[in-house]
Amino acid sequence: MTHRRSALAEPESAEEAYLQIGEVAERTSVTQRTLRFYEEKGLLRPPGRMEGGFRLYSEDDVRRVEQIKRLQTLLGFTLAEIKEMVEAEEIKTQIKATYRRDAEISERRSKLNKAREVTRGQVAVIDQKLLALQDMKAHLDEKLTQYETWLEHLDEQARTQHR
Repeated sequence: MTHRRSALAEPESAEEAYLQIGEVAERTSVTQRTLRFYEEKGLLRPPGRMEGGFRLYSEDDVRRVEQIKRLQTLLGFTLAEIKEMVEAEEIKTQIKATYRRDAEISERRSKLNKAREVTRGQVAVIDQKLLALQDMKAHLDEKLTQYETWLEHLDEQARTQHR
């Protein structure tokens, strides 16, 4: 069952359907509690509501939940990092939507500088993750080397005992 948002949050097209929280939870494989938590932490915009107070989500909301899950699962991002990454994408989308080739050069430069700044922020978040992963890997590589050395010593001891 789908419903439209109230007059305060009309869909862009009259045919655009909205999903209730249970439908979004089922489609994205997260709990309703998780969706409310994402909203509380600012990861999801507050959804529109039906007259009875039921939350209504758009397809954009569903895509955002899927992006949050992907960042969290695949990249091990914290919710704060996810929020930063998702908000940066939204800023770049807004810049792209308002960028005009016939605008003044100074205006175009300003928009491109903002997009570059936001993207640099995203790269910095990823660089931090990569550095932490490289440090973790280096530590584990040291352990592997240590285990290999110990095993070689044990093999040498075994050979000398059997002679």
